[in-house]
Amino acid sequence: MQAVGQVTTLSTIKDVSKFSGLSLATISKYLNGGNVRDENRQRIDEAVEALGYRVNRNARSLKTNRTMTVGVVMPTLSVPFFGSVLSSLDQTLREAGYTSFVCSYDFDRDLELEKLRVLCNNNVDGIVLAAQHVSAKELNEIRNSRGSEMPMVLVDRTISGFVCDSIVIDNLNATYGAVEQLINAGHRHIGIIVGPLDISTANERMVGYRRALEDYGINIEAGARRKDGTHEDLVQIGRYDFESGYRQFNNFMDMENPPTALCVTNYDMTMGAVTAAHERNVILGKDIGFVGFDAVDLCRIVSPPLSIVEQPTQLMGQKAGEVLLKRMAGETLPHPQVIRLKSYLHNRIYKE
Repeated sequence: MQAVGQVTTLSTIKDVSKFSGLSLATISKYLNGGNVRDENRQRIDEAVEALGYRVNRNARSLKTNRTMTVGVVMPTLSVPFFGSVLSSLDQTLREAGYTSFVCSYDFDRDLELEKLRVLCNNNVDGIVLAAQHVSAKELNEIRNSRGSEMPMVLVDRTISGFVCDSIVIDNLNATYGAVEQLINAGHRHIGIIVGPLDISTANERMVGYRRALEDYGINIEAGARRKDGTHEDLVQIGRYDFESGYRQFNNFMDMENPPTALCVTNYDMTMGAVTAAHERNVILGKDIGFVGFDAVDLCRIVSPPLSIVEQPTQLMGQKAGEVLLKRMAGETLPHPQVIRLKSYLHNRIYKE
């Protein structure tokens, strides 16, 4: 930036090119978050600092009708699952020159809608969303509010009636495989701690649990009869949080006829169940068969090691970014795409 009297002249990208001796394409790629050679990066940084150059994003947006920004809306950033998805997603977008605006709605319905509307009003070029409360009607209204259909990609969830790309885990088969391992170890009285059934992931995991029992000819109420002849429920519905896992595990252990094995279907609830077991001196994997979700580090340090379903969170974030980039670039893709990623079962189950 040069000052002559009271007149200030702003440096342009052409000035940066002339100062650094590099092409406009190389400088633009770097300034938009792309990767360039270290020596070029240093020369651009030196030119930008010497000239006081600042990117005029508003002017660029008016010229190209693109802001090079993407909105990301997650229910929470405090659990490893969403943190891992976000890390990979942001890297994929950053390498393509996009900046991510990340929002957390803390599982609150009103905040979820507010964050989506704020991002849309700030003219992001696309949105990646892990939805919980928002409906298809509300999403359509938000997406179309600018007069054109803004690209959106759902992660970890699908929403009935909303036409949108989705990157999800093969939840049904992930849970089916976990329950099948328990069955093959000799268990017939198997409980499950599952999330809210109005969330697609929880509903699919519940279907996988029931289907595994049905395929092996096991009555879901087998062995769950109380002394008075009524049945105890082997399905405990939580809220995908630590407290749910802790409380529901204790509910199972307080039954007259507790299950001989449990499947716990997300990270936070797995951690809650493990904590409750520790407090009750129940040895998971020995006193009760156990399969959890995502707490891979935990399965390595407890004794005996736990069986854990590991979800490909990094791949989920990468795929979400790749699909959104193609949509924003106007590429023709089958619409909508529902990409189901395979999970991996760390099997540490010992036979009865």
